[in-house]
Amino acid sequence: MRQPACADAAVAGVVDVAAPRIEMCPVAGLPLIHVEKPSYHGAKRSGKRIFDLVFAGAALVVLAPVFAVIAVLIKLEDRGPVFYKAERIGLDGTPFGMVKFRSMVTDADKLVDTLLAQNEGAGPLFKMKDDPRVTRIGKVMRRFSIDELPQFLNVVRGEMSVVGPRPPLRREVEAYDGRVKRRLLVRPGVTGLWQVSGRSDLSWDESVRLDLSYVENWSMVSDVLIIGKTVKAALASDGTC
Repeated sequence: MRQPACADAAVAGVVDVAAPRIEMCPVAGLPLIHVEKPSYHGAKRSGKRIFDLVFAGAALVVLAPVFAVIAVLIKLEDRGPVFYKAERIGLDGTPFGMVKFRSMVTDADKLVDTLLAQNEGAGPLFKMKDDPRVTRIGKVMRRFSIDELPQFLNVVRGEMSVVGPRPPLRREVEAYDGRVKRRLLVRPGVTGLWQVSGRSDLSWDESVRLDLSYVENWSMVSDVLIIGKTVKAALASDGTC
């Protein structure tokens, strides 16, 4: 006998899911919860893309003088490249080069293996509170999240969004289960819930939960609120960004 649509539903215990996508329906006399998969197509996706283009374009124009000053300071420190491009996985699992101001020494990637014993990160993330690879200007940029600003170029190119899940590494995505893969339903963000919720202190599980919460409950209002909190945290330099 054919089961009703909600036969694939999960039993109660659902958290961080927008109410409009939750439906109670009986199956064999038992009340089960059916959760619709979040959809990001049509007007909803187009509206977010238009917002991204307008915001990122305006930000790049306003921040152009800051970019020029930072570029000079990076060059003066060690004559190395101004930008650093790191592979990240974006919408629908597509890889792209995420652009940042270089905040580490030029051979930083080659030094990771020598520092693995001091890794303070959880899951597949490498993290050190006092990473010796970070340059002097890099420490200042990271304190105020200035190194992240070139990612607005990725937004204009359609690889990222102003607000979204944290841009994951390839090795992270390879370890995803079916539930966590929902992070790839939207473009990764320059900022997001992970950015305004103490990103430097988040565990791997908490980071994943925040990303999934954003994907499940996205709205334009939430994007504006997150942007406001990001600006406030960056200006205060309180360690959450």
